[in-house]
Amino acid sequence: MLQSVTFTDNDSILPSLPTILLVEDEPFVREATRNILANAGFPVLAAENAAEAMRVYQNCHCSIDLLMTDLVLPGCNGLELGREIRRRSPEVVVLVTSGYGSAEYDTEDPSAQTYFLAKPYSRCELLGKIGAILGQTAHCAASHAS
Repeated sequence: MLQSVTFTDNDSILPSLPTILLVEDEPFVREATRNILANAGFPVLAAENAAEAMRVYQNCHCSIDLLMTDLVLPGCNGLELGREIRRRSPEVVVLVTSGYGSAEYDTEDPSAQTYFLAKPYSRCELLGKIGAILGQTAHCAASHAS
């Protein structure tokens, strides 16, 4: 289980970063994205499809702050998954990703706490988007861009 509090050498408590539920059916993309997020300090729970994501969400003993989901998933699309999780937890913010560039897939709707990020995205684009959504500063070094 991921911890939500970080201790430093002087035992001061640092604020925890938001917990992200990552849903991506492509194993390479899921692992690469999980690594980017975890290396940036985010607690990450990963799932390969909507059914697994719902199980993770229901069994999680922590608060999910951001659902990052692929638009096209087996059995259920990312928008449907986002609506279901937000129905249960309205405070969850949804970030939908897609490799389809058509305007019909652009799901950005800040009033519904639903945002869009086109694939492929770089490390800086991903962290910048999450930072903008959650009101945090993203720390990107050009040498670490993917």
